[in-house]
Order: sequence, then structure tokens, then C-alpha cells
Amino acid sequence: MNRKQLGLLVFAAAAWAGPGRIVSTTPSITEILFALEAGDRVVGVTTFCYFPPETARIAKIGSYTQLNLEAIVAARPDLVFVEKSPLGFTERLRAMGLRVEEVNAQSAHALPEAIRAIARAIGVSGEPLIAKIQTGLDGVRRSVRGRKRVMFVVGRSPGSLDGLMVAGPQSYLDEILSIAGGENVFASAKSSYPRVSLEEVFARRPEVIIDMGEMADTVGVTEDRKRAVVALWKKYPVVKARVFAVAEDYLVVPGPRVVDAAKAFARMLHD
Repeated sequence: MNRKQLGLLVFAAAAWAGPGRIVSTTPSITEILFALEAGDRVVGVTTFCYFPPETARIAKIGSYTQLNLEAIVAARPDLVFVEKSPLGFTERLRAMGLRVEEVNAQSAHALPEAIRAIARAIGVSGEPLIAKIQTGLDGVRRSVRGRKRVMFVVGRSPGSLDGLMVAGPQSYLDEILSIAGGENVFASAKSSYPRVSLEEVFARRPEVIIDMGEMADTVGVTEDRKRAVVALWKKYPVVKARVFAVAEDYLVVPGPRVVDAAKAFARMLHD
């Protein structure tokens, strides 16, 4: 074999193996990459990528809405994955000479195609992971009986029930709660994450309230803090719902742990 043939063989082997240095710009994409056993290739993740624990040792490249473009370039990536959004990061990164792949991992129904797109780009098969997730979600659907009226709080003023923002129609949480046997009391809202008043909550009479409203940063949330959130709702005798204060990121990250989220919601709704 001459030198030219050897060079072509090395090039073909590298191409077949897929990109060796990958940057992920959302927790969903990061978790998919690790679930596809490509975690050893990931050289950059966001400050909100907490899972798996190995991400703590990977260079941080900013947050989903505030990417540090210099940090991304410094990671010398062969490939950068970004979520489809109007923020314009794809064009800016491509203008810097980087290979960028856009994916949509913002909902449960879009998750299979997101996994396929990521798998194709890195040279592996995503079908086993997709099948595992689908089997798990089908199992949750079969396990629940009846529907419970539920509300998921995604935002509010710290220490009060002012400024409530909830999961509405066509949101990821609306999908997973439905799989878990929930009926979203704000399914008729006009946006995916509407702002609502406390009076509207009273009028819609949820049977279960799941509140993550002041715990967007899920690290270090104590049980005392969760109990304080439950106590906020219990100040109002009109609220007859069971209240759960949650701070676990797997509940809100559209990714391979979606089955764990659906199981957790099913327990809250039906146990």
C-alpha cells in the first residue's frame, strides 16, 4: 500500500468514526449524546447541563440563551449541535467556519427524530434508544387508570404566588403529563407557557399542583425549601389539590430520561 492509499484509508476511517470533538448547547442534546454512548467525544456543554455527572468535568460554553462563542471556538469542535431557535446562533457559528447541526428536541413527539438526527451526524444508530423510550412511555400509558386534573407551575415570584407561569398546550410538560394520566387544567390557554392569576387557578380546580416555579436552578434545593413552597398553597383553604414541590431537572428536560419523568408524574397523579 502506497502513501496515498494509506492516507485515503485513514481519512475514510476518521469519517466513518464520526466527529471526535462535539459541543452541545442544550441539556437535551447533551443527554442524548451520552445516551448514544458518545459522551467521550463531548468537549463543551452549557452551564445547565447537569446530567450525567461526567458533564461537571466538561468545559462550559455558556447557557442556551447566552452562548459564549469564544469558548465554543476554543473547544476546537468538529461539530456543534444547536437547538432550532430564533436566536441566530446557527448562522453566527457557521460564519465562524464551524460545522453546525440544528435539531428540535423541545417536545416528546419530536424526540425520536432529534435522536435520529444526532445519531446520523455522529455516525451511530439511534433506533435502539428510540425503541427503548417508546416502550417505556407505552408502559406508563398502560399503567394509569383515569385522569387527574393537574397544573404544572414553571415560574412565579419567589416566596409568593404572584406572577404565576404554567405549562400550557403544546408544551413538553403538557405531553408528558398527558402520558402520565393527567388532564392539564390550562390546556385551553393561548400559549404554551401562559401567565395566569391565582383566581384562574382557583376557578379551574386542579386536583394536583406540581410546582417548580422558583427552582429553575435545581442544584442544592433542600427539602425545607420544598416544604415552604407547599405551605404557600396551603394558605388558601380553597386549594384542595395535593401539592408537590419539585426541583429535579429530569422532569423538564426533553431527552432520554423522559420515561423517568412520566413515571414520576404518574406516581404524583395517581398514588
